[in-house]
Amino acid sequence: MKVRTRFAPSPTGDPHIGNIRTALFEWLFARHNKGTFVLRIEDTDQSRLQEGSLEKIIESLSWLGILPDEGVLTHDLDEKGKRGPYIQSQRLEIYQSYTKQLLEKGLAYPCTCSPERLAQLREEQQKRKLPPGYDGQCKTEEPTHNADEFIGSHAIRLTMPNHGHASFQDLIREEVTFDISLEDDPVILKSDGFPTYHLASVVDDHEMDITHVIRGEEWISSAPKHLQLYNALGWKPPRFAHVPMILGPDKSKLSKRHGAQGVLEYRDQGYLPEALKNFLAFLGWNPGDDKEILTEKELIKEFNIENIQKSPAVFDLEKLNWINHKYIQLLSDEELLLNAKPWLKKADCPFENYSDEQLILIVKLAQERIQNFSQLAEYVSYIWKKELEYDASLLVHKKSTKEDTLVVLNGLKELFESTIDSIEIERLTEQVESWRESKSLDRGTVLWPLRIAVTGLKNSPGVYETIQIIEKNKAVSRIQKAIDLLEAL
Repeated sequence: MKVRTRFAPSPTGDPHIGNIRTALFEWLFARHNKGTFVLRIEDTDQSRLQEGSLEKIIESLSWLGILPDEGVLTHDLDEKGKRGPYIQSQRLEIYQSYTKQLLEKGLAYPCTCSPERLAQLREEQQKRKLPPGYDGQCKTEEPTHNADEFIGSHAIRLTMPNHGHASFQDLIREEVTFDISLEDDPVILKSDGFPTYHLASVVDDHEMDITHVIRGEEWISSAPKHLQLYNALGWKPPRFAHVPMILGPDKSKLSKRHGAQGVLEYRDQGYLPEALKNFLAFLGWNPGDDKEILTEKELIKEFNIENIQKSPAVFDLEKLNWINHKYIQLLSDEELLLNAKPWLKKADCPFENYSDEQLILIVKLAQERIQNFSQLAEYVSYIWKKELEYDASLLVHKKSTKEDTLVVLNGLKELFESTIDSIEIERLTEQVESWRESKSLDRGTVLWPLRIAVTGLKNSPGVYETIQIIEKNKAVSRIQKAIDLLEAL
């Protein structure tokens, strides 16, 4: 049996971490088993659709490299595969046809209850502290011979057994059993002719030959209804795996206050897709060892459902930042520059003044420091700024004085003007250190004001690396400005 999984999002908002984590698990499972990953769009709840949501779903998957083998492939709704259409709103006749079969077999029935009656029923159940559900007023197990008359004009409910138990073997939670007598008769086809999730997902999974359904644990409660639909239609259900929910560090429901956001927002903040994919894979799964950094190939090789945990996963933004930092460090010079260029542009970097080799040197100044590329400008924009802005008092080291600092800065200026013959790191370091030792000066009292003078920052990349990039004349000019600022203090 060839493994076939599906991701079936609803275009009702920006794709969030939980949605895409599920998609990743399905994609990894398909890849690990040399199977097929299908993208299907569940848009039957027309009232909740949001413009642009579908495009963002496809864009998110594309950015992360979670590419479908079959189904909806592009923003233009191009499809690939022989089991389409892959958009549910284009499959209404299929759902209605199966609903008709259920009506004619007496396994479903039309419901003529008004919205007002159903609202009153729910209110009464709440007052009596009873579980909400349909009371079966319209229920009948007699075949509906005029089924066509009710489809598209009345809600159609599935007939659930009034006794017994239903069970299935969950790939994560092992055997799950329900008292099926507690289940009410769910609507499977609405009065507008659109299916509910229950019917649409079951029909589509069957017709698209889905072998494994990986979905959130919130769908466990729907399993009895789905199993009954499979039974009523004479189909074998796929294997189910219900993944744990994702919580914030405080163990409450995950939200933006925990740092969670739409997937594309991470892209727009300078996170690497490989890092986010690595992070998402570890939300509720691990390879069974201490490894925390896995490449895509390694994730595919190691992924298995058996290692998905039953307990909720915890979203940790600090962990994501750590992983992204590690991936940034692993980038080649060419990859580093490619990712950095959009952020350098945002920071008004004068590209015409630098070669790619020089730009790489600039970005590498921050490579060891940044957690994402949105932080890049904070560390390197001083390189091309015409004027540095900082408090002159910052120039004075904690072990020094204003007067002593002025002596140091004037000495450094003279050194750069008359003695420094190279801005190569090793030679530059050697000459400055030799001068410092000749003056019996503490290292901090020299390098601190030099750092502030040439960068304007307390925490900056290496001062010698900076001077190598900005070159000697600019370094001298900035030292002179520091002297002027300190004298005016």
